[in-house]
Amino acid sequence: MTSSTYLDSKLLLAMPGMTDPRFDRSVIYMCSHDESGAMGLVINQPFDNLTFEGLLEQLDIETPEPVPPVMIHTGGPVEPGRGFVLHSADYVQESTLVVSETLALTATVDILTALAEGRGPIHHLLALGYAGWGAGQLEAEIQANAWLTAEADDEIIFNTDLEQKWPRTMAKLGVNVSMLSSDAGHA
Repeated sequence: MTSSTYLDSKLLLAMPGMTDPRFDRSVIYMCSHDESGAMGLVINQPFDNLTFEGLLEQLDIETPEPVPPVMIHTGGPVEPGRGFVLHSADYVQESTLVVSETLALTATVDILTALAEGRGPIHHLLALGYAGWGAGQLEAEIQANAWLTAEADDEIIFNTDLEQKWPRTMAKLGVNVSMLSSDAGHA
């Protein structure tokens, strides 16, 4: 793939025939993609059984009361104990990866403290774990009709209900979900 075909800052949408149930109807924001592989965060799956307040307690982060509500997402099956915050680019620290003009990724405890204290980024999505692919793996999955790609949309990423992210992104592509097939066609 040439650099123009890499999927940095794009959305991946699981096709209806997705064989891995962990990614059924998932929407993934692609944080990085190059010849060595790809990394993204699932943005439409909640992380059950853990609250933001509980996470702060586990990490021994002391914060003022009350702790603001922050939803935790299941970012993917790789390193589920590792946290990432996808956020608006109004918050940048030394370790922040600026992914696009409007979005950045931070994976330090400092951003969790900032969120708890109400001084973090305006928009944020906290995820535990990530989706990762080795060299050529994502390209092969796209070729096998497992994923569609779409332009990232801050409104869908940050302000859309979880269960609506997949159908709304599909609709933005002009895809009628009921007409999708899990079979790949090759000429």
